[in-house]
Amino acid sequence: MTKEEILAKLQAGELTVEQASQQLAGLESKRGQLSCKVSDKGAVSVYGMGRFPVTLYMEQWERLLGYGEEIKSFIAANSSKLKRKGE
Repeated sequence: MTKEEILAKLQAGELTVEQASQQLAGLESKRGQLSCKVSDKGAVSVYGMGRFPVTLYMEQWERLLGYGEEIKSFIAANSSKLKRKGE
């Protein structure tokens, strides 16, 4: 459930303030965790990487995951040039 859904249920009287607070706290604790969902168009969306999900079709994920070792090698070879989030 999203923050907006929780707030809508609170406004509609379906949840108490305490229940809504607990559910919102649960959402906050999930920040930073990755999760997957099937998009409306049948693609795989990965949530938790940034503000927006990363969405690719199955074939694209298979291709990207098959290229994983090359990406790791590239990152290792170029680590001095790369920045981390927040730097």
